[in-house]
Amino acid sequence: MAQQLSFDLPAKPALGRDDFFVAPSNAMAVAMLDPSFAWPGGKLVLSGPKRSGKTHLVHVWASHSGARILPARALTTADVPQLADGPIAIEDVPDIAASAEAQDALFHLHNLVLANGHALMLTGRAAPHLWGMSLPDLQSRIDGAHHAQLQPADDALLSVVLAKLFNDRQITPKPDVIPYLVAHMDRSFAAASQIVEELDRLSLTEGRMVSRLLAVELMSDRSELPSCGIDDVQPVDPQLFSPVSTGPAAADD
Repeated sequence: MAQQLSFDLPAKPALGRDDFFVAPSNAMAVAMLDPSFAWPGGKLVLSGPKRSGKTHLVHVWASHSGARILPARALTTADVPQLADGPIAIEDVPDIAASAEAQDALFHLHNLVLANGHALMLTGRAAPHLWGMSLPDLQSRIDGAHHAQLQPADDALLSVVLAKLFNDRQITPKPDVIPYLVAHMDRSFAAASQIVEELDRLSLTEGRMVSRLLAVELMSDRSELPSCGIDDVQPVDPQLFSPVSTGPAAADD
């Protein structure tokens, strides 16, 4: 079959509250981000695996609180007074474990934001005591924050994550694609994101719909197929591709 030209256009993730699916693995973290929940000490650490929904939840909180969002690597001491004028979320704090300057800036931002009566959110993949800050005063303040942890996905959440990832790329797969993927893929949010991206590229390149057959071919190429057959899955509920009214679907970092 002749291959078609494909264009790797970036997917635009939906980051609203109604796009996030609440499941047992993330319900506690979602509850702590409710505007009515007062964080002890005015600060919260949000942790979870890659693509577990941290960035999504940060944006949900920011939309309610008016908070700024900044990656830890972009933080400088000169910016601290301005950033401390309101609530703020600092993402991927472990990324600055080797930067004494960035840690010093975060330490001063932490103190000034709270002194000004505003809220501070910090995010990272691992539990906060594993973030490895070389500045002891900063690590102790991180350890003292209330901690909300996003757990690994169960089948229901992983299914909705896949549905959201397809929807972000404006793809409607055949109903039996998602159950097949859930049964055969590595059970992580990062794997879900990579598989959807690869299916999208393969579909465009070969001019084919995203079907279970295409998924089988991809998974075979990825050497991720277990010994069970491909006929032991049930079709996915088409409503997964409608807006989620009961809560959001996690699908980012």
